[in-house]
This record gives sequence, structure tokens and C-alpha cells, in this order.
Amino acid sequence: MLPAARTERAPVIDGRIGEDEWAGAARVDRFLQFEPRRGEPSPLRTDVSVLYDATHLYVAFQIWDDQPIAAQLTQRDADLAQDDAVIVIVDTFHDRRTGYFFAANALGTQADGRIAEDGRNIDGSWDAPWRVATARTGEGWTAEFAVPLTSIKYVAGEGRVWGINFGRSQRRSLELSYWTGPLEHRYRVSQAGELRGLTLPAPERRHQIIPYGLSRVQEGQASDWDAGLDVRYALTPQTSLYGTLFPDFATVEADQETINLTRFEVSLREKRQFFLEGQELFNQRIRTFYSRRIADIAGGGKLLSRQGPWTLAALSAQSEPLAGDLRANYSLVRVQRDVAGRSNVAVMMGNRSLDGVNQGALEVDANLFFTKTVGMTAQLVKTHGRFGQGTWAYFVRPSYDSATGHVHLRYTHLGDRVGDNLNAIGRIPDDDRRELDSAVEKTFWVASGPVQRVEYGSNYNVYWGQDRTLRSWQIDEGLEVEFRNRLSLELDYAEEFKRFEKDFRNRQFGVHVGFNTREYQSVSAGYEFGRNFDADYGLWRGLGRLKVTAALSLEYELQRLTLDPDPDDESTWIHVARANHFFTPDLFLRVFFQSNSTIDRRNLQAQFIYRYLPPFGTLQIVYQRGTAEFGQRSTQGHTLFLKATTVF
Repeated sequence: MLPAARTERAPVIDGRIGEDEWAGAARVDRFLQFEPRRGEPSPLRTDVSVLYDATHLYVAFQIWDDQPIAAQLTQRDADLAQDDAVIVIVDTFHDRRTGYFFAANALGTQADGRIAEDGRNIDGSWDAPWRVATARTGEGWTAEFAVPLTSIKYVAGEGRVWGINFGRSQRRSLELSYWTGPLEHRYRVSQAGELRGLTLPAPERRHQIIPYGLSRVQEGQASDWDAGLDVRYALTPQTSLYGTLFPDFATVEADQETINLTRFEVSLREKRQFFLEGQELFNQRIRTFYSRRIADIAGGGKLLSRQGPWTLAALSAQSEPLAGDLRANYSLVRVQRDVAGRSNVAVMMGNRSLDGVNQGALEVDANLFFTKTVGMTAQLVKTHGRFGQGTWAYFVRPSYDSATGHVHLRYTHLGDRVGDNLNAIGRIPDDDRRELDSAVEKTFWVASGPVQRVEYGSNYNVYWGQDRTLRSWQIDEGLEVEFRNRLSLELDYAEEFKRFEKDFRNRQFGVHVGFNTREYQSVSAGYEFGRNFDADYGLWRGLGRLKVTAALSLEYELQRLTLDPDPDDESTWIHVARANHFFTPDLFLRVFFQSNSTIDRRNLQAQFIYRYLPPFGTLQIVYQRGTAEFGQRSTQGHTLFLKATTVF
């Protein structure tokens, strides 16, 4: 437990921890390992100081380390646990289920996100304005955080209690350690400590307006421009309204090409700010809402509210004209109730209305925790639309989750018309199932010798159609070994039966080797081979990352697929290359190239960005050529963009 220490003079966030400006702060200095020796005291010394005032939460880290610091990542929201980094986790409602995290590596690179379901659901796409500064010292390095209260939701008033935890990663030893524990999960907020006695005001600044303007000059076409707007208004610290007009997909963030050996749709990441806030509420296993279904939005509104044990989310969006100049309306309402400690149950209704036809679903879901390690998730769905039969879906999935192991058993029922009704607003790649699925995963840490870590994973899956015809079974086995000399080895085996227009027997063997300096530099290569839908295949994969200077990083990825026979000419080469040059954490140049030979796609993007009001206020100059939808041939000529976004 930490007593909240209020300051009348905010510390200067410059990475230099002055004794006077942090005088009177609450302090912690003993950490427990999460990895590799869970529960043992960390041999690494870490001192943390905490202050707050009417506008911010302040945290300072003094990280002691007499060895070279490993910090190479410069892109916001990268997995900073791959560097020497620190993290602050806050449970502002003290519900032991939800929270926020704010992390930084020794270079000052930021990562932030939302935590839901006591760490089961992590949304790293969430961004907020906050500050961090770091500095190297003779004893290690330091970091100072300033998190505005306007960036997070909380309950105002006196004597408030927040859950709080602090963590540190040391890449050299693969150690993750935290103030409280021993943890069962890196983001297990129910095992966090407490920050007690906070006096929290209602926020003075209730609104956030983010307009953008975009001009475009494209080869062979007349120049044009677009504009849009995202708005947030905080009715209270717990309730906010959001609005959007003509949001874009961040201009140039193309969906990366990849090899898809299945016959099912690939899931694509959401990038529009309007959908990111509260997205963790909609990530159920049976995806009754998939925001990428709403391609081009004319306008939309959203309400997010937390009142005691209740959470409410409501969304409505109007699309740009679709086929036949018709507009579709998408609507969604979710009501969630916390129950029995860390558990919750919810009801959600989603619908698309197009040309007088409604399609969507009503669903009930539950996330239950029985002990620290034993829990269950479940969901019941009734779809509606063009079909009235075969429209039910449900699953139940008990599981065991610990810091080093996972076991689950799942049964899923998907009616044969669930996808036909639901895919207007949700995502069901394949329905008509009665499915059993089980998995076992285990990590072993080795105290001495050449091997440092061994990870084993096994998954067994089988499903029948609703007519009880066997449609598929699949076995997956995997083994990963990481050696102390930085080498790694991965072995994979899969065997499956698939029934489509006929019966198929597929199999896959794979071996991957890599070398990782435990900084950014790494190289890996792998080869998979086997049988896939009546064709013998081979798949080569390669990946290399190089830090040329402290500011410049390069990355190259190769995928080479060969099929025999190949009547549809689907054998392909996929090349992906990236270069990032960071002049400062908020002034950088990115270059991205990808090609897919089988669909004649060659896509080049160069993006120069200045974040003058991070993370939302930006200026961008962008060059593109060959941009296209995922899996589509390149047709776009030379294009130049100028985009400006600001924040009021």
C-alpha cells in the first residue's frame, strides 16, 4: 500500500530526478521477478517515486544497472519489454479488472494501452497524450512520467483508492520484475498494490477536438482534398461522448501482405481513432462486431460510460454510399456488469440496416474467474437477418492460466446461417460447426546450462457440421528453445483433415532458427513444407532487423511460396522492407515497401511526420505508389499527400 502524496509544485519532466522536486513522494524499491524466477526478489535495484496534483499523476524511476543499456525501439506502441524499459499500471476504478498502462524504454519511446478482464484483453491501439523523459546516468538510467488526469477515466472525490503497479524489463537477462506479486500475468491488475488517499477533481478541460485536412495530388487524376473530425466530450470523469465525421485510415498505413494457406478471411487491424477508444469491450471470441466491416464512414457517434459496477457502450455510424448509392447504418449497444470479484457478464446488440434489411446479433457473454488461475469465458449469440433457421451460436471455454502455463477446453456451436446473417457487421470466417478445441502451453525456465527457456504448445481441434458430418480435425505441435548464446530454434508440426468440395489431408512441418542480440538486431530464417489442398508446398520465411545508428533502423521480411501443381499460378514472392529514421521521438521518417508477385502488387510509401502535439497533433508529408486494398493488384500511380491534424 502507498499513501498518495500530493504536491503543490509539479516536478519538471526532464528525466533528471531532483531531490527537491520529488521531496515527500511515496516510494517503493523492492521488486519481485515475474520471469525468469517467478516470486524471487529481483537482483536489480529499482526505486520508484509517486506524486500527484489536481491535473496529473507523476512517477519517477531510478533504474540501477552497471552494464550497457539495451534500448533500440523507437516506434510508439512497440513491445518495449524487448528493451530495457519501465511500466506503470493503474486501475483507476479499483475494480481489479480494468486499467491503463504507460511504458517507456531508456530512449524515451512511449507505449500505452487499455487493460480489460484482469489482463485477458490488452488493447495496445489506445493512445493518450502524456509525457515521459529519460536520461542516462553513471549508475543506470532514469525516467519521469506525467500522466494527465484528462487522459484517463476515474471517479472524482476525496479518499479515492487506485490499484497501481510498477514494472521493469532488463533485456540482457530476460528479466521482468514488478513491485507487487508474484503475478500470474504481466497485466494482472487484481494483484496490483494500492495508492490510497487520492483527492481527485472533476476535469477542468472536458473536450478534445481533433480535425484533419488532407490534400492529394495523384498521377492521372485531378487533385482533391478531404477533411474530417473526431470529437470527445467528457460529461464526467467516467462518461464521455465521441463523434466523428469522415474519419480516415491514417492516410498510408497499408495492410501488409501475407501468405494465407487457409480458405478463410484474414482479420485486419482497426486504425481509425473513433473505433479505438473502448475497443477492448468488443473483442469477444464470436465476433459479433468487427469495425473493419464499416469501410467508409460519413459520420458517427459513441457513448462510453462507467458507473460503479456498470459499463455502457453505445455506437451509431452512417456509411458512405455503398452499391446502388445506398447508405448503411451500423448501431451497437453493450451493457456490462461486474460480478463476483473480478468477473463480468454483458449483453450486446449489434445491427446493420441497409435498404430496409436488418442484419446483426443479440448476444450475452461472460468472463468468469473462480481462482487466481482458473476461469471460464462463455458466449451465447442469436443472429438475425435474411435467414431464420441455423442462426444460433455459443461457446463455453474453461481454462487454467498461470505465469508459465495455459490449459483450456472449448466447445463451440455455430449454426449454418450464422455467418450469412452476422457478417454484415461481425466476422465469422466459417460457420456450420460443432467444435471441440483443447490446448496446452507451458514455459520452462532453466537455471543453468546452454538452454535458458523452453516453450511447448499443443492444440487439438475437431468440428462437425450441424448434420453431424465430420468437416475438420487438426493437430498442432510446437516447440521453441532459446539458448543463452542468443540463438533460438523453433519446430512446428501440423496435421489436418478438411472437407470442402471433397476431402483434403493437409500436413505441415517447419523449422525456424534465429539469432537475437536481445537488442533490436536479429535475424531468423525458416522453412515449412508439406501438403495443402492437393498441392505440395514449400514456404521460406526470412526476417532481419538492423540498427544502423541510434536513430536509423532497417527491417526486411521475405516469404517465398511454391505450389506443385499450381494451376492458378498462386506461387509467389512477398517482399516487405521498412526503414525508420527518428530525428526525435516526435519527428521521424518512415519508408515502407511491399510486393506480392502473384497479384502484381508493388507498393511504396514514404512518410515524414512531425508530432507537434503528440500523439494526435501531426503534420505529414507522404509519397505513395501502388497502394491497394489487401490482396489486390497495384494500380495507383505516383501520389503526394499533405495531411495536418491538430487538437483543441
